[in-house]
Amino acid sequence: MTDTFMLDGKKIRFREGQTVMTAAIDAGIYIPRLCFHPEFKPHGSCKLCTVKINERRVSSCTTPAAKGMVVESDTHEINDERRMLLEMLFVEGNHFCPSCEQSGNCQLQATAYELGMTSSRFDQFFPNRAVDASHPDYLLDFNRCILCSLCVQASRDVDGKSVFAFSMRGIHTRLIVNAGSGLLADTRFDGKDRAANICPVGVIIKKRSGFKVPIGQRRYDTMSVSSPEK
Repeated sequence: MTDTFMLDGKKIRFREGQTVMTAAIDAGIYIPRLCFHPEFKPHGSCKLCTVKINERRVSSCTTPAAKGMVVESDTHEINDERRMLLEMLFVEGNHFCPSCEQSGNCQLQATAYELGMTSSRFDQFFPNRAVDASHPDYLLDFNRCILCSLCVQASRDVDGKSVFAFSMRGIHTRLIVNAGSGLLADTRFDGKDRAANICPVGVIIKKRSGFKVPIGQRRYDTMSVSSPEK
């Protein structure tokens, strides 16, 4: 059985148990997002998917769809707020796209282009975090982490290894490796792990392959981040 709600003036069908986000995806409608992934339980940390329902802002990835609700997403006001969130993410991490191995495959970069964010009004203030090159096949650049938690969930729930975790709280929260040494080489991390291929930015980088696919031929060079998911 399906019911409907309105999203930006369009009638959206949904099934019981779906959220606003998953119903929108099924309908081929893009709502900006970074921390959401269909394989995992949503937690609404990035706030890019915020929409307005009855003048109240909520995360569309965690809000259950309900019959008759009226949802606003693609508005000037909400997209302005999303651009500001993106600007803050860029200045809080070392996201210098021209020199990043993930350029063209980066969801953060592609989302910024989609929303028309090409520069930030804020000064860079990211801390200088360590880069872990201890693993023979993978490098971790913690300076680019946006705390989406996808690698944490994938390693714990799919790989059964819990290689990654968060340490500390609030503005001091940071991604760490679950090893006494804190090094990726001292874990069971493997390139076949789901966690190895889920980062939406450029934190988990496969060595010796960063620029094998030329700029211009990468995923978001040839398609928009808003293209319907297959």
